[in-house]
Amino acid sequence: MTTATEARARSGRLMLNKVPEVTLWFWVIKVLCTTVGESFADWINMKLGVGLVNTAWIFTAVFVVVLAVQLRLKRYVPFPYWLTVVVVSVTGTLYTDILTDQLNVPLWISSAVFSVLLAAVFGVWWARERTLSIHSVTTLPRESFYWLAVLVTFALGTATGDWTLELTGWSPGVAVLLPLGLIAAITALWKFGANPVLSFWLAYILTRPLGANIGDWLASPKVAQPGEPTGLDLGTFTTSLIFLGLILATVVYLTVTRSDVTETHEATHAAHTTGDPRKERFALAGFGLLAVATAGLLVWAHGQPHVGPAPEEDNTSAVQMAPGQAVKKFPPAKVAALKTLASTSLKDARSGNETGAHAAAQKLRDLWDADQASLQPLDNTGWTSIDAQMDKMLKTFGIDHSNPPMSPAQQEKELNTLLTDMG
Repeated sequence: MTTATEARARSGRLMLNKVPEVTLWFWVIKVLCTTVGESFADWINMKLGVGLVNTAWIFTAVFVVVLAVQLRLKRYVPFPYWLTVVVVSVTGTLYTDILTDQLNVPLWISSAVFSVLLAAVFGVWWARERTLSIHSVTTLPRESFYWLAVLVTFALGTATGDWTLELTGWSPGVAVLLPLGLIAAITALWKFGANPVLSFWLAYILTRPLGANIGDWLASPKVAQPGEPTGLDLGTFTTSLIFLGLILATVVYLTVTRSDVTETHEATHAAHTTGDPRKERFALAGFGLLAVATAGLLVWAHGQPHVGPAPEEDNTSAVQMAPGQAVKKFPPAKVAALKTLASTSLKDARSGNETGAHAAAQKLRDLWDADQASLQPLDNTGWTSIDAQMDKMLKTFGIDHSNPPMSPAQQEKELNTLLTDMG
C-alpha cells in the first residue's frame, strides 16, 4: 500500500476518499442503479425508437460529462457520484448489447473478453498503485482506474447475466435467485475472513445481473410468447421512474446524514482489523468451490427441458393477407414512417450503397420494435404478418441473425415484399 506522500508525488493532488463507505446503503443504491440501467436503456432504445447504437452514443457522451464533473471534486459527494454510477450502468449495458445484438458476438465470448479486460485493468491498477481497495481512492489515477473497472464490471455483469438466461431458460423472477444466493455466500465468506477487496469486487459484479433481473421481472408482461420473459407488467418507463425516485430519496438521505462518508463512518465505527492470512486462504478455497458449484448448477439447468427463444425458422411463417390489409388498423402516420425507411433501404440497396441500406434497415427494425406495444393490440394478426416479413428482410442484412448479409438481390426481394404487405 502506498503512503500519502507517495500518492501525492504520483498524482500531484491528494484528496479525501472519493468513494462512499461500503455500508448496507451502498449495496441498496447500487442495485437500484443497476435496475435503472437495464430498464431506462430499454425504454430509450425500444420505446422511443432511438436505436441501440444511437442510445449508446448518447450515454457515452453523458458519461464523459458526468465523469468529468465527478473527477473534479476533491471528496465524495453523493449526488454526482451516484449519478455517475447510474450513467455508467446504462453505458456498460449498452456496450454489451451492441456486441450481442449488432455484431452477433456470442455471450460466452463477450463474458470471456470482459473478464480478461477486467483482469488487465486490475493488473495495471495494482502494478501502479499497489492497492485495489476502494478505501484508498484518494488520487486522480486511482479514481480513474476505479471508474474504468466499474464500467467493465457492468459490461461483464451484463454478458454473464444474459448468458446465464440463455443457458438455463430461466425467467427473470427465477434467475434473480442465483446472483442473490452468490452474493449471500460471498458475504458469509467475507464475514469468515475472506479478503475484503476480492469480496467487494465479486459482489459488485454480481449486483449487475441481480438488478437487471429485477428490472426485467418488473417490466416484462404477465403473459408472453414461449421463451420470452414474464413479470409484473409495470413497463420499462414505470420501472425506471420508480427506481429513479428511490435512488433520489436515498441520495437525499445520504447527503443529509453523511452516513456513507468514509471520514464520518470511521469516526463512529471501529477501525478495520488486519486480515488473517490463514482464514483468507480458506476463504479463497471457498470461492473456488462456489465457482465450481455455480458452474455445475448452470450445466445441470442447461440440460433440463426448458423453453428457449423460438427458432429463427418459426419467425418466418407469416399469415398471408392481401396487400395493405395487415396495416389497415394501424395509424397511417406510423405506417408511412415505416414505409419511408423501407423505401430508403430499398433505394440504397439498388444503388449499391450497402452501408446506407443496412443503416436504414436497422432504423426500420428499431422503429418497428418501438411501436410494437401500440400496434400489436390494434391487430395482432396484422402485426404478426408484418413482423414475420420484417424478420425475413432483416435476415438478408444479417440483423438479429447470425448469418452474414445476403446479396442485394435478396435484400431487394424481401424489401419489396414488405412494402407490398404495407400497401
